[in-house]
Amino acid sequence: MTVPAHPDDTAAAPVAIQVELEGGPASLPPELRRQRISPDAPKVKIPFNGGYEHFERTDDENREPVVFRWSYRSRIAE
Repeated sequence: MTVPAHPDDTAAAPVAIQVELEGGPASLPPELRRQRISPDAPKVKIPFNGGYEHFERTDDENREPVVFRWSYRSRIAE
Protein backbone atom coordinates (compact mmCIF):
# COMPACT_ATOMS: atom_id res chain seq x y z
CA MET A 1 0.00 0.00 0.00
CA THR A 2 1.33 3.45 -0.88
CA VAL A 3 0.54 6.61 1.00
CA PRO A 4 0.07 9.76 -1.08
CA ALA A 5 2.41 12.66 -0.33
CA HIS A 6 0.98 15.34 1.91
CA PRO A 7 0.58 18.72 0.15
CA ASP A 8 2.64 20.42 2.89
CA ASP A 9 5.51 17.94 2.54
CA THR A 10 8.77 19.94 2.84
CA ALA A 11 10.86 16.97 1.69
CA ALA A 12 9.96 17.75 -1.93
CA ALA A 13 12.60 17.96 -4.63
CA PRO A 14 15.23 20.66 -3.97
CA VAL A 15 14.72 24.03 -5.63
CA ALA A 16 17.01 24.78 -8.56
CA ILE A 17 17.44 27.86 -10.70
CA GLN A 18 18.39 28.18 -14.35
CA VAL A 19 21.82 29.74 -14.90
CA GLU A 20 23.86 30.71 -17.94
CA LEU A 21 27.65 30.33 -18.12
CA GLU A 22 29.54 33.08 -19.98
CA GLY A 23 33.13 33.09 -21.17
CA GLY A 24 35.62 30.26 -20.97
CA PRO A 25 36.64 28.08 -23.89
CA ALA A 26 34.82 28.71 -27.16
CA SER A 27 34.54 24.92 -27.60
CA LEU A 28 32.40 24.51 -24.46
CA PRO A 29 29.12 23.13 -25.88
CA PRO A 30 25.95 25.24 -25.59
CA GLU A 31 24.19 22.49 -23.62
CA LEU A 32 26.84 22.81 -20.88
CA ARG A 33 26.39 26.59 -20.77
CA ARG A 34 22.86 26.29 -19.36
CA GLN A 35 22.66 24.57 -15.99
CA ARG A 36 20.17 24.12 -13.15
CA ILE A 37 21.84 24.62 -9.79
CA SER A 38 21.09 25.47 -6.17
CA PRO A 39 19.96 29.10 -5.83
CA ASP A 40 22.63 29.89 -3.22
CA ALA A 41 25.62 28.44 -5.14
CA PRO A 42 28.38 31.08 -5.57
CA LYS A 43 30.37 29.02 -8.11
CA VAL A 44 29.91 26.36 -10.79
CA LYS A 45 32.60 23.82 -11.74
CA ILE A 46 32.15 22.00 -15.07
CA PRO A 47 34.31 18.98 -16.01
CA PHE A 48 35.52 19.58 -19.56
CA ASN A 49 38.34 18.36 -21.78
CA GLY A 50 40.56 16.86 -19.06
CA GLY A 51 40.02 19.63 -16.53
CA TYR A 52 37.43 21.83 -14.85
CA GLU A 53 36.09 25.17 -16.00
CA HIS A 54 35.22 27.41 -13.04
CA PHE A 55 32.51 30.06 -13.20
CA GLU A 56 31.57 32.63 -10.55
CA ARG A 57 28.24 34.29 -9.98
CA THR A 58 27.87 37.89 -11.22
CA ASP A 59 26.44 40.70 -9.12
CA ASP A 60 23.32 41.09 -11.28
CA GLU A 61 20.84 39.03 -9.22
CA ASN A 62 17.80 40.48 -11.03
CA ARG A 63 18.69 38.95 -14.39
CA GLU A 64 16.96 35.75 -15.51
CA PRO A 65 18.69 33.39 -16.00
CA VAL A 66 21.38 34.17 -13.41
CA VAL A 67 24.78 34.63 -15.10
CA PHE A 68 28.02 33.01 -14.00
CA ARG A 69 31.23 34.24 -15.67
CA TRP A 70 34.28 32.11 -16.36
CA SER A 71 37.05 32.71 -13.82
CA TYR A 72 39.70 30.01 -14.37
CA ARG A 73 40.53 26.46 -15.46
CA SER A 74 42.03 23.72 -13.31
CA ARG A 75 43.34 20.28 -14.21
CA ILE A 76 41.96 17.01 -12.88
CA ALA A 77 44.39 15.58 -10.33
CA GLU A 78 45.64 12.10 -11.11
